[in-house]
Amino acid sequence: MNLRPVGLEACWDLADLHERAFDRPWAPTEFEALLSSPGVFAVLGSSGEPDEPRGFILCRAIAGEAEILTIAVDPAARRRGWGAALVEMAAGIATEAKAFDLFLEVAADNVAAIALYGATGFSQVGLRKGYYPHPDGAKDAVVMRRALNT
Repeated sequence: MNLRPVGLEACWDLADLHERAFDRPWAPTEFEALLSSPGVFAVLGSSGEPDEPRGFILCRAIAGEAEILTIAVDPAARRRGWGAALVEMAAGIATEAKAFDLFLEVAADNVAAIALYGATGFSQVGLRKGYYPHPDGAKDAVVMRRALNT
């Protein structure tokens, strides 16, 4: 498992992984715009020879707070520790950036992601009704927080 911070050079890899993981993927240009913003960072996980991208996490750390903007793991690599490893590395980078808390929003019906976040130290601090648009009707988002620098 190779985890490393990446920048604009990885936009296509991030978009490819996002497309494999989500129904509404982000384009490389969206990753480029985000990675060009203050405080935004990404970590890419890869394995094998040649280095095959397996997952990534995209975060923003600014003004003492950090948030996970998105995380994606290739469906073929899930349940092998990639998500937890990415969260832990991102938490370390956010801590170095002087963030005191790490936040995220996750769809209330995404049981696997909620379990991952709970296992990595997050707890629910709120609920956003109808936050995610969906063809079957808007889905609620669970707001979660993990304390850093404690």
